[in-house]
Amino acid sequence: MSTSLGRDRLLAASATRRRFLTLTGASAAAALSPWLLGIASGSDGPATPRPSGYPFALGVASGDPLPTAVVIWTRLVVDPLAPFGGMDYLRMPVEWQVAEDENFRRVVRSGSVQAVPEWAHSVHVDVTGLRPARQYFYRFRCGREVSPVGRTRTAPAANASLDRFSFAFVSCQSWTSGYYTAYADLARYDYELVVHLGDYLYEYGARPEVARQAELPTHLRYPTLGETWSLDQYRDQYALFKADPDLQAAHAAAPWITTIDDHEVADNWADEAAYDGEPWETFLIRRANAFRAHWEHMPMRVPKPVGPDLPLYRRFTFGDLMELNILDTRQYRSPIVAQASPEWQDPDRSITGAEQEAWLLDGMGASTARWNVIGQQNAIAQLDSRAGAGQTFGMDRWDGYPASRARVLGGIHERGVGNVISIGGDLHRSIASDLALDAGDPGAPLVAAEFVGTSISSGGDGVDIDAAGQRTLAENPHVKYVNVQRGYVGCTVTPDLWRSDYRVVEYITRPGAPASTRTSLVVEDGRPGIQAG
Repeated sequence: MSTSLGRDRLLAASATRRRFLTLTGASAAAALSPWLLGIASGSDGPATPRPSGYPFALGVASGDPLPTAVVIWTRLVVDPLAPFGGMDYLRMPVEWQVAEDENFRRVVRSGSVQAVPEWAHSVHVDVTGLRPARQYFYRFRCGREVSPVGRTRTAPAANASLDRFSFAFVSCQSWTSGYYTAYADLARYDYELVVHLGDYLYEYGARPEVARQAELPTHLRYPTLGETWSLDQYRDQYALFKADPDLQAAHAAAPWITTIDDHEVADNWADEAAYDGEPWETFLIRRANAFRAHWEHMPMRVPKPVGPDLPLYRRFTFGDLMELNILDTRQYRSPIVAQASPEWQDPDRSITGAEQEAWLLDGMGASTARWNVIGQQNAIAQLDSRAGAGQTFGMDRWDGYPASRARVLGGIHERGVGNVISIGGDLHRSIASDLALDAGDPGAPLVAAEFVGTSISSGGDGVDIDAAGQRTLAENPHVKYVNVQRGYVGCTVTPDLWRSDYRVVEYITRPGAPASTRTSLVVEDGRPGIQAG
């Protein structure tokens, strides 16, 4: 990596730090911090390893909030795209603090951990003993360097009666396709949570036509980097993406809950099978590398991956108002088949695997929350893309697994689970749909509503609606809305109403685009079906 690019990354990270401190009003108080004066307890002795430069170029993040705990994260790098992030291959002590105030005058938890080179000097601290539904601020120190300040929030107590909860969900953030203007917009709002539904990175090098190609070092360009395969390459991709100041600002503004889709590993992979026919023996090595790098870079409370296995589906409860079921529709799915294949309608095929499917339905059946949310990677809705007679479906979606969809929707209906909302991504377009037991039967009971969000940047600038979107509306009467711009979805949840605000940006191939709410759609408590907001 060129020295100038390394400086640019560090300057971008520094700018993010300054911007967040300014937004939170902490910049003046930080100057009085004992950490910055070098008189904090346990300050470094002469033999303590220190980084050779500012080590927080990838910012900070938090995630997986529980009522009394939240995970805080950082990764030490002094040059994001250099080998080992420009760090010496040594263990580095990192101190952390969590405070009730942005000035760090009321520190409630603190400690020290070792950032080890084997895990890319990543730091995951599961901070426990916190109070429910509280806003906290956190930061790290390594040597004499202090990280940007992050803001996080614990979940409400499980039995708490909530009047309101707000969160945003996002997906698909190709760095080279364009700028993360949508994240800059998201960071300005006081969301209590951000849910990322996959394609946090893309596993291939940048093609010549994409927006940020000129900013890439040679070793990450296409065809030099045709496909990411090794652990070092996946780490480079995460470092490249996470060095973006708008993404850092969004991470620093709220806790995140994340899962994966395909591009965190390879396009359209399924279980042990690569879509391009790569032998399963080498693909599992690639998957193990991808999962290791993913764990290293996400603020998640899941065990470290064991080879090619990483447990990702999990459940979060937000008082009596909302329960969120986060799915993994990649690790356990049946192989992708062609629509013409007789296997397509096989009743044993599954997009989740039998164990995860039972976990989802049993958990939803036992839920006492007002709103029950399925956070998954794609679209559960049937989406016919052929004009006129006949039907054509995308086989990587739930459409490729009709038996799985029927079991999930049927299981929800049989258990009498109310107020079910599916949130999804991957399609690089916004699609809102009613989910019925049988999409082909106009009289079938509605089971859920689905809001699929568009991409942060993948797919280019986009348009309000294209020909494919027109066909989607014409051929699928259960689809209520389509838009093909970039952006994210902000959700406001109350006991009486679910509102999804589709936030869009006018363009992403250059920075600074204005953002606006393209539409607001609602679902009323006890009345399945999407309505205009």
